[in-house]
Amino acid sequence: MTGAGEPAMTVHTKDLWRLVLGNPQVDPADLAEAVEGQAGQEPLDFRTRLLIRDSIVALQQHWGQRRLKAWLASSPVRRRLEAIWQEDLGSPGFPFLVGQIVETTKPEEVQQFLRELGEQLHRPERLVVGGSVALILPGYLSRRTQDLDVVDEIPREVRALGKALRDLAQRYRFQLAHFQSHYLPKGWDQRLHSLGSFGRLQVYLVDVYDVFLSKLFSAREKDRDDLRALAPQLDKEILVRKLGETTASLASDPQFRKHAEHNWYILYGEALPS
Repeated sequence: MTGAGEPAMTVHTKDLWRLVLGNPQVDPADLAEAVEGQAGQEPLDFRTRLLIRDSIVALQQHWGQRRLKAWLASSPVRRRLEAIWQEDLGSPGFPFLVGQIVETTKPEEVQQFLRELGEQLHRPERLVVGGSVALILPGYLSRRTQDLDVVDEIPREVRALGKALRDLAQRYRFQLAHFQSHYLPKGWDQRLHSLGSFGRLQVYLVDVYDVFLSKLFSAREKDRDDLRALAPQLDKEILVRKLGETTASLASDPQFRKHAEHNWYILYGEALPS
């Protein structure tokens, strides 16, 4: 198990190309920050200027004219952005960008939720988090979710909060859900990463490779989209090794194996390693 002081995860960097092409959903604030960073670099080729232009147009449609103008007015690269925005670059090059913009779940929102939850407990509890939140918190994934997936059971002390828990979920737009640990690779509980203490709540995250492999055996399209975002950030050789060493139980189910074969082919264009 990895301790809280160990750098277990990477931090998502707001590179414009990586942000737009590497995530199914893009937060507008992250997009604006990445656009400013990209605009400050030289030289800017045609495709990059086109991406900046289309990003500004997408932000305008999402935010509205007033908020867009306020952002531009405060930007340190305002003149550069306005010049690219007004440049005749032809038809949109990134027509799906508008649909990608979503107010994504921020790591700090999850941490604030956990702090309030931990403060309401009367005795110490342990929470093990998997699913998309285990990817969002360390910055591997940027998207909206309303489920905080707990491995196996939600602790009794947490369930006993009743109305207080429901009110907290309503305010933060998070609901505690749970899934069974037999959907995770063998030995997952030895590779947990400590997120830290939140009041009386000690929180651990399932390792990113274990989350990837659990999603690999899923038929859900949103899990496949998460895999597509994760794959470039992970070491394929490690994935192949862990696939062979830890997923025999999952692969023994013909339906699960069929899902894994399909997902692996989509990701890498090759047969699932045996």
